[in-house]
Amino acid sequence: MVETAAALRTVAHNVRAARTRAGLSLEELGRRAQVSKGALVALEKAQGNPNLATLVRLADTLGISVSALMQGSPEGRVVRVVAADAVAPLWTGERGSEARLMLTTSGPAPVEVWRWRLEPDEEYPSHPHQAGVVETVSVTAGRMTLIVDGTEHILEAGQTATFDGDASHTYRGSGMEPCDLIMTVHLPPAP
Repeated sequence: MVETAAALRTVAHNVRAARTRAGLSLEELGRRAQVSKGALVALEKAQGNPNLATLVRLADTLGISVSALMQGSPEGRVVRVVAADAVAPLWTGERGSEARLMLTTSGPAPVEVWRWRLEPDEEYPSHPHQAGVVETVSVTAGRMTLIVDGTEHILEAGQTATFDGDASHTYRGSGMEPCDLIMTVHLPPAP
């Protein structure tokens, strides 16, 4: 519980700082991100429980990565090692699926690295990202269906797909076993 409260305080600080840097009022950020002003006020006070879709919409609107909203200040490390069990899932499905944002690289065009587990027939419909975002999905075990703009693509263990993230897209576990995958989200350079 203490870890969750600390993470929420970090998100609150980072949203407020990014909103201020962008010169956006709470009303304008809420309108652009399709998040209510009340939810933003609560979030900036480190209250509430924002879901993954809300964090993605806020990050896209603010022109930063989801992990930039979640990470504290850098500690000057040259190598950063993150264990999957050290990162809380940002999304969990009713059947046990989950998505964990492992880390984000720094620099002018950051890359988010996600670890996903999709249970059979469970799916996550993703909010389309800002223009210029490219996603890459690499299946390490099992089988999944990637749906991009309504077209289904079956990916088996050992296969990788890439697509423009500004299109509507859904990830669905397929087959009889859970599907494990690594997803990278390549963000465009900040303006």
